[in-house]
Amino acid sequence: MSAVPSSVDQDGADQAMAGLLQACRAVMAPLAQLAVAHGLRHGDLDELMRSAFVDAARAAHADTLPLRAVSRMSAATGLTRREVSRLMRNPQPDAPRRSLATQLFTRWLSDPAYRRDGEALRELPRTGKAPSFQSLARAVTQDVHPRTLLDELGRLGLASHDERRDTVVLLRDTFVPHDDQQRMLGFLAANVGDHLQAAVSNVRGAESRESGPRHLEQALFADELSPESIERLQPVVRQQWQAVLKTLAPVVQQMIDEDEALDRPRRERLRVGMYAYSAPMAPAQGQATVPGAANEEHDGPATRHRRPT
Repeated sequence: MSAVPSSVDQDGADQAMAGLLQACRAVMAPLAQLAVAHGLRHGDLDELMRSAFVDAARAAHADTLPLRAVSRMSAATGLTRREVSRLMRNPQPDAPRRSLATQLFTRWLSDPAYRRDGEALRELPRTGKAPSFQSLARAVTQDVHPRTLLDELGRLGLASHDERRDTVVLLRDTFVPHDDQQRMLGFLAANVGDHLQAAVSNVRGAESRESGPRHLEQALFADELSPESIERLQPVVRQQWQAVLKTLAPVVQQMIDEDEALDRPRRERLRVGMYAYSAPMAPAQGQATVPGAANEEHDGPATRHRRPT
């Protein structure tokens, strides 16, 4: 019997941690894009992440004595004991603070100096004395240049710069998301959250070699396609989802009716989804892209089918 060198164990642990960080970055990148697109700041998400870490540590160490809970969660999360205690007392993060751009937008709509006859002035000179965009920006902050705030308002679709007249034009009357956007965000949270939870559950089950049920989490992927092919595939994918829906929905309804009729304990929930995404290829530096399509199974071994050569 031979001992495995500790350096080998450390190399394996380092590689596993690097893979985990890469996976986390891939998950976080779209969230960052969503936040930046809607003016949500890093600090708001940072507070959410801290709270989520404490919740996860609390669930992982549910049997820990209360006297040792803070120290155990501090060790598990890397947060200080003071921070863990604060988050345990206030598990719900505070409402996000408005960005400077949205503060400026709100002030433009509400400040009496920038209203006439009960309505906000729709157009302001970019520079000069009040009422001007420059004076409005300076009233909000002295730390950020008005031009920077103007660019951010333009990016958020709240105002635009008329270069010919050198004025700033108000484009919207509210920054509250409309009903469709609220619904889309709700779908995003529910669908992506459950999809990610299924994948995480499968990974954790494989690591611990548990024999419990695994969640279906698979994807077909392909590369080296033309934009025309992507356009032709989109209706095919939607047809496939409709076929799945027509087959599965009656079966799920039958299960619901049976559970109710037999008075079974009804503690479980189910979400079955399908997604399709396409984007320009961006292979990692130094990594060749293998052409062809493959079926990637996250609840079993992954396989790739090469095209005949």
